[in-house]
Amino acid sequence: MIAAVLFASFAVLLLIGAPIAICLGVSSVAAMLLQGAGRPIETVMSSLPQLFSASTSKFVLLAIPFFILAGNIMDKAQISQKLIRLAETCVGHFRGGLAIVCVIVSCFFAAISGSGPATVAALGLVMIPGMIRSGYSPAFSAALMGCAGAIGVIIPPSITFVVYGSIADTSIGDLFIAGVLPGLIMGAALIIAALWIGRKTQLKSLPKASGKERWEAFKDAFWGLLMPVIILGGIYGGFFTPTEAAAVSVVYGLFVGVFIYKTVRIKELYAIIIDSASTTATVMFITAAASLFAYVLTRARLDVAISDGLVNLTNGSTFIFFLIVNILLLIAGCFLDSTSALYIFTPLFVPVAQVLGVDLIHLGVVMIVNLAIGLFTPPVGVNLYVACGVANVNLKQISKAVVPLLVAALIVLLIITYIPGISTLFT
Repeated sequence: MIAAVLFASFAVLLLIGAPIAICLGVSSVAAMLLQGAGRPIETVMSSLPQLFSASTSKFVLLAIPFFILAGNIMDKAQISQKLIRLAETCVGHFRGGLAIVCVIVSCFFAAISGSGPATVAALGLVMIPGMIRSGYSPAFSAALMGCAGAIGVIIPPSITFVVYGSIADTSIGDLFIAGVLPGLIMGAALIIAALWIGRKTQLKSLPKASGKERWEAFKDAFWGLLMPVIILGGIYGGFFTPTEAAAVSVVYGLFVGVFIYKTVRIKELYAIIIDSASTTATVMFITAAASLFAYVLTRARLDVAISDGLVNLTNGSTFIFFLIVNILLLIAGCFLDSTSALYIFTPLFVPVAQVLGVDLIHLGVVMIVNLAIGLFTPPVGVNLYVACGVANVNLKQISKAVVPLLVAALIVLLIITYIPGISTLFT
């Protein structure tokens, strides 16, 4: 009965368009009230403040506001334009070069922002009009930008890896390094798909840049390119933890923006901090509500029942286990944001993975890649909505254009899923 109330109320709220945090929180409270029927409401609800506080006060989650703030600072420092210029000088002269630039710059910017929608918003205003001028349709240009932006949750530093690591109690540093190669493979697949789409189109290319122009573009973008090197190098060199690395990235971003590029003014910091705090509050509200949902699952022992069911269903086969993981997360990614999906599914999958001997780092990468695909999967792909707004196309148009890119991403997902060495090569 508790399970029926929990999932039914969640589904109804989701269908009527309630925010995901409200869906998770209200359905959890409804299940708690049913579970505590006959007891005073204040007694049943007395655990809410402690649950909310416990779920958002983990030290490792402190990395989230710092990475969000660092991303906003580097965006304000106009690093995206410098990265685009560097990529254009290197590959812009190829046929379909701007599509290649779009994906390459998304990979670079992903290592700065750690967020899919942020990557699309920062790069889309420049890249989408550029791809349209080069010969791609507005719908496909927006679709490619939406897909490329999803790499932001795979390539470190990634907020989703921080969330998964905190839930699964795994090394966030190892998760960061594990996401590099899958993210690059995803980028390569999107480039191949974009070039294949444009093979029958009269695509325009940029004039070939000289060696001097490339060197000048590299020098201009150098300080931005150095940021992920400092973060990952500091973590793996043992100089600081991932959370400390997030704080270092804020200080570095301020130094570059204020003193090197001189594009960030001190008086603008207030607006940057407010914007970062707003985004952090949204993430933490979802985190708290999703944690409450997971608590209800645990309290009613639904997580144990579901995990036991998965163990029996897989019959000891990791192939079947990952098939189930992929199907469930691809469907969930169409409707849930990555933070909510991780809090719901990670406690269910981790025990099964441990029984089957699956590396939790590999499981985390597979889950994150699934949820990255969800960012550009209709009907609720957040990246698609952001790209639609930039390109002035509707959801129907971009949904058709995204299909070949979605196929390429699914092929990459299968490769990453069933070749664990791709994720664990450097861990």
